[in-house]
Amino acid sequence: MKKQLFLFLTVLFFTGAAAAQTSAPTPTPAPKAADAQNVRPENLEGVPAIAPKYQNDDLSLPNLGRVGVELLEQKPVSLNDVIKAALENNKDIEVSRQNLRSAEFELQAADGIFTPRVSGTAYFERSKLPSVSIFNPTQSSTVNNSLVGNVTYQGFIKKYGATYNASLGNQRTTTDNTFSPLNPQYNTTFNFTFNQPLLRGRNIDSQRRVIEIAKRNISLTDGQFRQRTIETVAVVQRAYWDLTFALRNLQVQRDGVRDANVQLVHNRRLVDEGQLAPVDIVASETQVANLELAVYDALEIVNRAENLLKNLIATDKNDSLWRVSLVPTDNIDLATPRVTLPEALDLAMRNRPELELNAVAKEINEVDQKLYRDQARPQLDFFASYTSSGVRGAQNPDLSDRFGPVVIDPRLLGGYSSSLGDIFAQKYPTFRVGVTFNFPIRNSTSEAQLGKALVEKEKLETQREQIEQQIQVEVRNALQSLRTAEARLRTAAVVRENTFRQYESEQRKLDAGQSDVYKVLERQTALVNARSAEVRAQTELNKAIAEVERATGNSLKANNIEEKPRK
Repeated sequence: MKKQLFLFLTVLFFTGAAAAQTSAPTPTPAPKAADAQNVRPENLEGVPAIAPKYQNDDLSLPNLGRVGVELLEQKPVSLNDVIKAALENNKDIEVSRQNLRSAEFELQAADGIFTPRVSGTAYFERSKLPSVSIFNPTQSSTVNNSLVGNVTYQGFIKKYGATYNASLGNQRTTTDNTFSPLNPQYNTTFNFTFNQPLLRGRNIDSQRRVIEIAKRNISLTDGQFRQRTIETVAVVQRAYWDLTFALRNLQVQRDGVRDANVQLVHNRRLVDEGQLAPVDIVASETQVANLELAVYDALEIVNRAENLLKNLIATDKNDSLWRVSLVPTDNIDLATPRVTLPEALDLAMRNRPELELNAVAKEINEVDQKLYRDQARPQLDFFASYTSSGVRGAQNPDLSDRFGPVVIDPRLLGGYSSSLGDIFAQKYPTFRVGVTFNFPIRNSTSEAQLGKALVEKEKLETQREQIEQQIQVEVRNALQSLRTAEARLRTAAVVRENTFRQYESEQRKLDAGQSDVYKVLERQTALVNARSAEVRAQTELNKAIAEVERATGNSLKANNIEEKPRK
């Protein structure tokens, strides 16, 4: 019955196909204009054949060297060595150092506003003035010669915004005016003024704001330096372990080629003994060739990993490091840190420079708020001044010649030192004490600036919450990656051990005639892959450890790196 059903369906199928072919409409010939689209090979004329029947008969091995690298010139490097070299030569790190130095100079410049100042003037003056005095009708003009020397000291009390000035004025005058009682005459003046803001400007002003911001900019730049340093350390760690994997994987692939060649020799012996067919040798030779291809691929990975690491640590393109072969020396079996999630999060919240940068930005914002609140206050300043004068000179001989004996107060006679003595003796003092005030009806500018600063405060608080949440995500991911990498390494070790046993077992079966070459080669390929996977798993575990250090902000301490930049 089944046979009859099968024959019936077969006949039905071919009958339907024939009917479909018979009932199909005859295709309409394409227009001549469409002939240009006919691109079948036999219709292409004048096109030369490219490499017909190509095959490569050159079976010699290519050069396994690396471009620009002398394999015999090997440079052993530890992880600590490459980290230090990267921090010394990394251009971003160098820029961060320069930014820090620039911030220090900015603070020095801002603080220079409050540096005490000494100023003065010294000059000689000769003046000829018309004489219109009724007491001297015969003298139409008088000539006065003055030698002036003044010095002023200006100081600041930065904490309270107070200013003070102390000045000393000196003048020696000679004249041909016969009515002048003293000739020459010495005039000296000492003046001291003090001004203290009581409301606006007492605690902060624009100059002190610049200083406070400059101080915090140093902390800000230092935090940026630490952030850049931690990122650089993490990148170098990953590059170092990638190169370590690439070199170990290259060795694994070479060992695979060696084992394949040993198996090939063994299989040839079995062929000679009649246990294997000669065609089985082809499979073994193919296995050797495939593993050689894996060696070339592994060598390419080594070259790229080494160039990446060199780019991070080389001084420039002319560094001699480019032509040597780097050999990592650190033990690949690192101790896995044992840290709980709460401990890691607490460590990250204390160490991550992003939070430090946000805190510094909040401090700068607080300085702005303080200034704008102060600017909205009325101005009320206390001031005081004290002046002491001295005057001495010699009696004018022309006065006695003209009017006879003239008595001059002896207290006015004397030289320059006597005039200075009058100052310290306070013979002619002047005191002044008072206040100045300025009450704006409405300071809309300061109010607007304060409002903007308050909005900026809210923005910074929101950003901090965002940063903390992002840090939590990174820490969680890093710890999970660490645990996964540990499990993957243990599993990879088990797979490699079991695969090796299976390979040995399959070899024994082949020798006993209970297996074939293809199963042995399959086990051999699996063993090479398992060894490579174990090396990869160990490398990923080391990179996961580096990521935990970065996520918790502990990269510098874990690698014994000084946190402060060199000057």
